[in-house]
Amino acid sequence: MPQQVKKSIIISIYFALAVSALLVFLQVRNFDFITYDDHVYVYENPFVLNGLSAGSLHWALTTGCFGNWIPVTWFSYMLDRQLFGPTACGFHMTNLLFHIANTLLLFFVLKQMTSDVWPSVFVAAAFALHPMHVQAVAWVAARKDVLSTFFCMLTLLAYGVYVRRQSVLSYKAAIAAFALGLMSKPMLVTLPFVLLLLDYWPLNRIKNFDRQTIYSLVSEKIPFFALSVISGVITLLVQVDSNEANTAEIFYSNNRIVDILLSYTQYIGKMFWPSNLAIFYTSDAVSMPILQAAICALLLLGISLFVIYLGRNQKYLPVGWFWFLGTLIPVIGIFHSSRLQIYADRYTYIPYIGLFIIIAWGIPHLLSKWATAGSLRRKIALGLPMTAVLLTLGICAHREASYWNNSFTLFSHATKVTKNNWLAYNNIGFAYGKAGRFQNAIEAYKQAISIKPDYVKAYNNLGITYGKMWHYQEAIETYKQAIKIKPDFVEAHYNLGTAYLTIGDRNSAMAEYSILKSLNPKLADKLAR
Repeated sequence: MPQQVKKSIIISIYFALAVSALLVFLQVRNFDFITYDDHVYVYENPFVLNGLSAGSLHWALTTGCFGNWIPVTWFSYMLDRQLFGPTACGFHMTNLLFHIANTLLLFFVLKQMTSDVWPSVFVAAAFALHPMHVQAVAWVAARKDVLSTFFCMLTLLAYGVYVRRQSVLSYKAAIAAFALGLMSKPMLVTLPFVLLLLDYWPLNRIKNFDRQTIYSLVSEKIPFFALSVISGVITLLVQVDSNEANTAEIFYSNNRIVDILLSYTQYIGKMFWPSNLAIFYTSDAVSMPILQAAICALLLLGISLFVIYLGRNQKYLPVGWFWFLGTLIPVIGIFHSSRLQIYADRYTYIPYIGLFIIIAWGIPHLLSKWATAGSLRRKIALGLPMTAVLLTLGICAHREASYWNNSFTLFSHATKVTKNNWLAYNNIGFAYGKAGRFQNAIEAYKQAISIKPDYVKAYNNLGITYGKMWHYQEAIETYKQAIKIKPDFVEAHYNLGTAYLTIGDRNSAMAEYSILKSLNPKLADKLAR
């Protein structure tokens, strides 16, 4: 094939990948912010709303709120605010542009490393169109996922150039991109292990597993491992300092092993059949945890042994499989501060690349004995099913993205596809409250409380709604119930004191503010002023 024709095909592929992602996700430009996390990350965050001011930049570099140190992500939000104003459109479009950039970079990296165009196309297209990736793109608060992946792709790109040319500049660029990625989301801490996997395939730097080669390649990754350790320590300290967790909770909780094994198998299942997707999945107890965990463990162990056994000849198998297993480790539940959410669609944004690699290179290998490479029969057998799969993924992703239009559509959908989703009902109530539909909000909050009677935030929100309806006695009783469940609930103490003050009970109000002062002196001083 003439070189000019090859270049035209490659350019057409880039164009097709970008257009396919746009067709699925361009609808996000008309979407609103949602009531879950978007408010604390963007539209009620005073530092983000101030744009790129000196105070905001200092805050981004020093804050550890929400249990992570992610200054680059904060910078991106502030830049959006500076460029596009406070409306949701600019923030959504930035997420989409990062997703498209990640798709194109993924194709480029795989094509450069493997020299196999069409398997690389499939991986990039599946990455762009898979419904499990909708959450990372359509949710403004998930910016850290698309942003950290962007720097991950730049790291792989620079590393590939370094391996081919032994360029010191490219090596330094890879380290810099990795550092920026960790400052976007610390989930990238396992990326040094991914680089070692790529050394095995497709870079083929590991041939006989001799000690000298392994030592040399591991030594080469020392700066990357050092950055991962630093990021991990910072994340641990930030989580403890911000009361996101205590040290013992970070490393242990009941049923954690069961959660991890079930999550891995659920992610595999959702990759093949991405149905009933929701922004939040409740941690329902399983009926026979030991039996189900044992089955999941046997499945994962069996697959691992299988890919290792075949790995000497089909190197993409262990690389893809351990890419999937390894990159999920930071979010699979081992280090989570609670069991609130150990499973989320957006966690698959990078890990699924490994499974896509297995499919993209594995299916042509299986068909190689049935038809010779380049034959028309083989091209049809590969091309038509893969095209049908990608088209189906795109249609499903477009529909899934439409649920993210606003909080009502998103959380109403979540209540339909999940069971006992107390968080969804709480957020529906919050959305109703913002719309002035207070009675609907009350019903939604009560539904959340009926599902999870110890959910103090729903009690607090219910009390606020009663207050807006001038039902102060009901509000006071609701705040008391929240405090009974969680005595150190600062916001409920403040709201209870305010409610007492509103009805003229100054002594009770002062008593609540006194408790508030012992719990949060800074807030109490602010109120006193």
